[in-house]
Amino acid sequence: MGLQNAKPSSAKRADIVMLGLDSAGKSTLLYKLRYKDVFLTMPTIGFNVDMIEAGKDFTLTFWDVGGQKKMRELWSNFLEDASGLLYVVDSSDKHRLEESRREFELILKNESIKNIPVVVLANKQDFPGALNAEEITRRFKMKKYCSDRNWYVQPCCAITGEGLAEALQRVATFARQYKKSKETFITLKEV
Repeated sequence: MGLQNAKPSSAKRADIVMLGLDSAGKSTLLYKLRYKDVFLTMPTIGFNVDMIEAGKDFTLTFWDVGGQKKMRELWSNFLEDASGLLYVVDSSDKHRLEESRREFELILKNESIKNIPVVVLANKQDFPGALNAEEITRRFKMKKYCSDRNWYVQPCCAITGEGLAEALQRVATFARQYKKSKETFITLKEV
């Protein structure tokens, strides 16, 4: 057995943390990504985990963490080894947009995710009056809060699956780049 087979390559997988307020559509999005199907989901108490192949030899492990107030206190525990953050916003719920933005801002202040790439999913685009990607970008002050990292806002609809393939692609690309840059940095530190 060659040496290169001896240790499992971490370059082949990445952990993605899915956060967002309760009812933003995280679990429905995850099921749709995974099974191309829509399930009736219950509010997530705790978290769901699912692995999704994203292109040849690259697997993403999605940690879909409940968004109720008491769960949000635990969000930071999931960020430790993340290579990407998928933040889900209910674009049609204007009453809770500010709350969602505040939570988002708090997450980004977390030291353990400094520089990790962020994809914001502007979900529920099928609802009348849903805010588009530009509007979410502006309201969430993406350019200000994410200036130190790769970021993207993807409009989507968990029910129809619209925008999900693009979101998955974007997350995978960002996570790959992030892992490469991190490995390079570690290698430089060891020299």
